[in-house]
Amino acid sequence: MNSDADHDVCGMSLAIDVVGGKWKLHLMWVLGAGPQRFGQIRRMLDGVSEKVLTENLRQLEAAGVVHREIYPEIPPRVEYSLTTLGDTLRLALEPLEAWGDTHRAALAANTRPSAPVATAVGL
Repeated sequence: MNSDADHDVCGMSLAIDVVGGKWKLHLMWVLGAGPQRFGQIRRMLDGVSEKVLTENLRQLEAAGVVHREIYPEIPPRVEYSLTTLGDTLRLALEPLEAWGDTHRAALAANTRPSAPVATAVGL
């Protein structure tokens, strides 16, 4: 739904609308490694509930950055992956990850991590 008001919103606000919240950036990070099934994502994001994960995946899908593929198998298999738009967002987030890596010690001294995520997957 486009309106004249949409043109007045800055790009940062639009981006934050897509990835804002506790889990969406983490989801982008996990899906940056390639297609993942729901259970795999949930295991990688320690502490996320099934309900919250489902809501966040649906919101990212509605924004056009995540694709949900249902395979016609018994039982049905569902995989989530980044769309082309989502991949461009992942690339835009890489400097944020680099900043966090560079300032890890200073940030650890001042804050606690809000959501532990597996370290084997990167953007």
